[in-house]
Amino acid sequence: METKQFKAESKRLLDMMINSIYTHKEIFLREVISNASDAIDKLYFKSLTDTSIGMSKDDFKIDIVPDKEAGTLTISDNGIGMNDEDLENCLGTIANSGSLAFKSDNELGEDVDIIGQFGVGFYSTFMVAKEVTVITKPFGSDKAYKWQSNGVDGYTIEDCEKETTGTDVILTLKDDTDDEKYSRYLDQYQLQTLVRKYSDYIRFPIKMDVEHTHYPDEEGAEPEVHVENEIINSMTPIWKKNKNELDDEQYNNFYTEKFMDYMPPLTHIHSKNEGTATYDALLYIPSHAPFDYYSKDYEKGLQLYSSGVMIMEKCADLLPDYFSFVKGLVDSEDLSLNISREMLQHDRQLKIIAKNIERSIKNELTKMLKNDREKYEKFYDEFGLQFKFGIYQSYGSAKDTLEDLLMFSSSFDNGKKVTLAEYVDRMKEDQDCIYYACGETRERIEMLPVFEKIKDKGYEVLYFTQDVDEFAIKVMMNYKEKQFKSISDTDLNLDTEEEKEETKKTEEENKDMFEFMTKALEGKVKNVKLSTKLKSYPVCLSSDGQVTIEMEKVLNSMPQNEGNQVKAEKCLELNASHPVFEKLKTLFDTDKDKLTDYTKLLYSQALLIEGLSIENPVEFANLVCDLMV
Repeated sequence: METKQFKAESKRLLDMMINSIYTHKEIFLREVISNASDAIDKLYFKSLTDTSIGMSKDDFKIDIVPDKEAGTLTISDNGIGMNDEDLENCLGTIANSGSLAFKSDNELGEDVDIIGQFGVGFYSTFMVAKEVTVITKPFGSDKAYKWQSNGVDGYTIEDCEKETTGTDVILTLKDDTDDEKYSRYLDQYQLQTLVRKYSDYIRFPIKMDVEHTHYPDEEGAEPEVHVENEIINSMTPIWKKNKNELDDEQYNNFYTEKFMDYMPPLTHIHSKNEGTATYDALLYIPSHAPFDYYSKDYEKGLQLYSSGVMIMEKCADLLPDYFSFVKGLVDSEDLSLNISREMLQHDRQLKIIAKNIERSIKNELTKMLKNDREKYEKFYDEFGLQFKFGIYQSYGSAKDTLEDLLMFSSSFDNGKKVTLAEYVDRMKEDQDCIYYACGETRERIEMLPVFEKIKDKGYEVLYFTQDVDEFAIKVMMNYKEKQFKSISDTDLNLDTEEEKEETKKTEEENKDMFEFMTKALEGKVKNVKLSTKLKSYPVCLSSDGQVTIEMEKVLNSMPQNEGNQVKAEKCLELNASHPVFEKLKTLFDTDKDKLTDYTKLLYSQALLIEGLSIENPVEFANLVCDLMV
């Protein structure tokens, strides 16, 4: 019997098919099952116009038969089969797809949903098999044929015997090595797992003999093993069903099983889209963050299916980072896949789907915020931090998407969370800024010296207790044309015109003292000035510029900034109504050395209040001791 060479140009091409195109060896089973499904599809569509076939959709199936003793794995179908010419053209020529031709030439004149288009999937079998045998009998023929190959050395085709129409693909698996255990593809559990992972929604039943072990109640009795031929795929995807056929329990069960979560999700989004981009999507918002969610190890993405066959476990391009918590899947027939069907060609369709998904997620969260505040706050406690990172990392481009989803604790109603819209809606008539304060906790913020006066004025203050908070609003710049303003800024503008005039007068009178104190601090502050925002505290620090005191703390705590410390431009502000101010004025006239010490002491005190480290703890301790003596 003559061994024929592949019609592709060289052995090197087949070697590339086997070793370079596919990322995971296990993909071979998906490819063979997809080919079997295509073969059944062809006969099924033929049966719609040819009543002599005498088969209904329920008669079609795919069988998987592992044989551990022989070391073979057989995948059989009762589809349309192939003749010797088909074997020559489709298996003897790499990258020639009979499925692709059928899509355009089928008898019904329809765009039939056929999976295989490239004609290379079959050759993935050589990743795991040392020999591949195809026994096939075409519909309407009495003759059967056997195609056999061990890979690059070519193939043979000969007549053979086969009783039924269809195709058997018999893989003689490679011997196990230290690096690869090929015999695992004969394991019942492994095969079931791979079918459910990649081919669970093939529209025809995939059957396999499954062992079941029964353990009798009697002590010492031997376990009973029996074998049943079972369907191991689901066939009908839940996302292909109409919403009115499904209830929350079915949606939740699918989620917990598919995405290995012990808790049901907060909500789901089930959408069917036609038009510019045709796809089905089933998305879930989890009720809790996975343990690695805020780590570099977390991998975002939706499962991607093409005509019910899983192409990617996690397609990151379908989700923006700020919605990376979403679990789910997308199934589309319109995507441009690469030749291995493991990855996408980045095309317009993918971007349209991603944009639609982003809009759906935002709409669902907006609805939850409006209709079920308790559920939304539970969600926000788990994932709200990601929204702030999303705004910051996108340099504000995600502002329109996320700003109305943000929440912060505030001085209104005992620290309950508020949205920016709620804050703006209840702003005082004379208020032109959204005030915020930074600190580790709500309690620390409320102890800030400047908090007293702004609270007395009746202004609501947002509590920024997470490191990213201030960075996020800095890139947002404003909300509904209202600027964000830190209560630690130098120019809060809280005073009346009369109070401003009085402050200006006092500053002018003590101008020389402020200049002396500024020099005494040796460049640690931009200036020493009179405060307009202190009530009972003698001193505070304010920031002047884009980098605030809180941002300085956050940036300098990062390992990558060690040795390259960031400095906010600080101002030391004094309370003219406090007794300490009178003492400072006296010392300026009588004891400038003492005034220098007091200035350093007040500066260190202001640092401590802001949660910053004292630059010279020994000097601070000595100054306190001198004051005590």
